[in-house]
Amino acid sequence: MADGGCRADVWLWRARFFRTRALAARVVGSGGVRLTRAGVQERITKPAKTLREGDELIFAFAGRLRVIRIEAVGNRRGPAIEARCLYTALEDS
Repeated sequence: MADGGCRADVWLWRARFFRTRALAARVVGSGGVRLTRAGVQERITKPAKTLREGDELIFAFAGRLRVIRIEAVGNRRGPAIEARCLYTALEDS
């Protein structure tokens, strides 16, 4: 994307939280992801929502609630080591 952002479903897939982009889109579309940007929290319901560096996401993953900050958008779905560089875990519940 021209502004340095990335679709929510693509980013979650690139960061390896979901095995397929379709699964990531289903979770986002069902309202299972909350976005915090500039101190304002909203529930994402569209997979095409643009995510940017510095955004924070809250979602359930592997039976736990994950809170992460996006550090980079990434250009591809790379190996796990590369995917872990895309975010910082803020807290696990």
